[in-house]
Amino acid sequence: MKRVIFTFSLIFTIALSASDGKEVFETYCWGCHHQTAVAFGPPFEEIASKRNASEIKAMITSPKDVSKVFGYSRNAMPSFRLSDDNLTAITNYILSYKKDTNKTKIQKPYPNIALKKEGK
Repeated sequence: MKRVIFTFSLIFTIALSASDGKEVFETYCWGCHHQTAVAFGPPFEEIASKRNASEIKAMITSPKDVSKVFGYSRNAMPSFRLSDDNLTAITNYILSYKKDTNKTKIQKPYPNIALKKEGK
């Protein structure tokens, strides 16, 4: 029972964080980033597929230094001084757009040629 309550609490906290992250996004990020479309900056889908939480947090708080580490020739992102809660919220919100690349998607199954040959 404790495990179920803990799991629910964790899921609720992550969902709440993502919701708060949307507010942080709308306040600070929306002018240059969009969730899935390219704007002035890359979309969150792209960021989430390339970066982990610590890299995202570092880019938000110190983009000039992180850009040098990543080998970018230029950086237009300003640094932001966010509370730890807001920084975690926006990071979780960005990472919520990560696509699951581990799923194999088969759109149309291959016909079973072996069965058709046996029927001849």
